[in-house]
Amino acid sequence: IGENIKIETRLDADLGAVNLDPNHFEQVLVNLAVNARDAMPDGGTLVIETANVDLADDSECRPADLSPGPYVQLMVTDTGHGMSEDVKQHVFEPFFTTKTTGRGTGLGLATIFGSVQQAGGAIEVVSTTPSGTTFRIFLPRLERDALVPANARQALTMPRGEETVLLVEDDEGVRNLAHVLLNKLGYQVILAESGDEAVAQFHAHDGRIDLLLTDLVMPGLGGRQTAERLFQEQPTLRVLYMSGYTDDMMLRQGVVEDDLNFLAKPFDLQTLATRVRDVLDAG
Repeated sequence: IGENIKIETRLDADLGAVNLDPNHFEQVLVNLAVNARDAMPDGGTLVIETANVDLADDSECRPADLSPGPYVQLMVTDTGHGMSEDVKQHVFEPFFTTKTTGRGTGLGLATIFGSVQQAGGAIEVVSTTPSGTTFRIFLPRLERDALVPANARQALTMPRGEETVLLVEDDEGVRNLAHVLLNKLGYQVILAESGDEAVAQFHAHDGRIDLLLTDLVMPGLGGRQTAERLFQEQPTLRVLYMSGYTDDMMLRQGVVEDDLNFLAKPFDLQTLATRVRDVLDAG
């Protein structure tokens, strides 16, 4: 969504579970984020909130087509230009769009509406011009004992290792998360928040560095340039690039080639474990 938009998350630490296909949920969240981005061409703030809610018969926030009961609420709010009353009336209709030709199909919010309804939930929009927009999604909350079959509760066997990883990431949140995940997998991790710091850490380290895990797009020395410098010191160094940019944006910037090892952000523990192990074990 670009670096001119700040993302804030306010997530319930004890959030209930819902019965929703993970791919559908990803599509819901990405579509809402993209719409928020387009509503903030000059930058702004995107807020993602989750909460457990219990909707009674007399709950003011209960959508008319929802039965009373326990729900998980997802709210996505932007500080963009907002919507008029007329746009709000049609916003979930297929092929309805306020974007210029070539910028959207008008199917994003219609798809979200269908996915939420299929999961037994509801979605509503609150927006005023020019004060921003909030999408509120309610999904039925499940009882803990009924979440998953017994065989699905077994922890996945993660590929692990003991090698040394030089982790380079300018975003503190992503850097800290990747550090924690790599430590859980048994790796020794050296941190750097820029390409220049990575080069300095490489020279200061007393021993072999097995893998460079680096963001592709960073201020100053980017991931490709950092790797090229370190290859001069250690030609056998393995490299895994990561980025949250879309493929077409990276191609325009000339930073992706077909033979590069790549990890898309955001990633989970299973994906990180598999990609790191694949690169380290490659011939």
